[in-house]
Amino acid sequence: MDSHNLVQELAEMSVFSRIAIGVLLVALLSSCMTNSRSGCDRQCLIAMANTYLEAIAANDPAMAHLSADVRFVENIVDLEPGQGIWETATGVSDTYRIMVPDPSQASIGLLTLVSRHGKHGVFEALLAARLKVRQGQIVEAEHLLDEVPAIADPANLQAPRANIQRIVHEDQRMSRRVLQRIALSYYDALNLSDGSLAPFAADCERMENGMITAAYHLGPALFDSIDVNDQPPPAVARDCIGQMNSRRFAYIDAIDNRRIVAVDPVQGLVMGWSHFRQSMAQGPQRMIAADGSEVLWEEKRAPYDLPAAHVFKISGGQIHEVEALGIFLPYNSRMSWE
Repeated sequence: MDSHNLVQELAEMSVFSRIAIGVLLVALLSSCMTNSRSGCDRQCLIAMANTYLEAIAANDPAMAHLSADVRFVENIVDLEPGQGIWETATGVSDTYRIMVPDPSQASIGLLTLVSRHGKHGVFEALLAARLKVRQGQIVEAEHLLDEVPAIADPANLQAPRANIQRIVHEDQRMSRRVLQRIALSYYDALNLSDGSLAPFAADCERMENGMITAAYHLGPALFDSIDVNDQPPPAVARDCIGQMNSRRFAYIDAIDNRRIVAVDPVQGLVMGWSHFRQSMAQGPQRMIAADGSEVLWEEKRAPYDLPAAHVFKISGGQIHEVEALGIFLPYNSRMSWE
């Protein structure tokens, strides 16, 4: 009997008390852990991740199935359970949750929205997390966490975009190896300003920190900068391929620490983590406008690093959606999990 049918039957069996049902659900979770080669199947990993988020909302690491020697890293800093978001959380969204379960790696990646205390009251932040499971316990927990920008549209974070969590028909699912290769190609396309290096779908749409930053339905646009002649540069394409081909991101020196942390062929989702380096020392760069004209342009800002998490929706061999979170850190910061 699968977990869905068991839960449905339990809901209909009124002779069981709440306590008895709870005991049986714990047994179900245990069964999930023992019925997978990795020790925890998809449903088990999702259940553990949801419990983990509930524990964060309750400020109670004891609820989270953490191992005694768990390693916990948040925004590249090693912390103890109970510190960081564990101290400041006031709630976790139950509608905006993206899960990328990976039984073969005994891991799960997730993106969600949390509310937390800060210097100026309660505010919302995006949380990307990677959890590693062994023998029913979380042995690694890695977080990226950043406040939602004021210019982000709150509607973008009410729920994941419809296609993100759509199940891929079984006869159309791609292998882990192919999904991983496609996800990694995104970093090459971005770092080398060449949209042809990744298989972007015509309907590709990227959301970063709650803001749509590339999409097929967005026309060319100006951006807040000037070229080397102190003039606003021409409008630049904002579809996934055209934006990268424009060399809009040519100031990126390197994308280091590229890691595929979870692959889920069932949803066609891949979660990758990386560390962007931007010295801002390259000087003027050639940029190609949407009308084909070229200008010399220089990104004027202080050097910085950007540890980031990306979730890629891949189906039919193409990238359809990208959901990303990046945090700004001082240039040449250590890389997470070193």
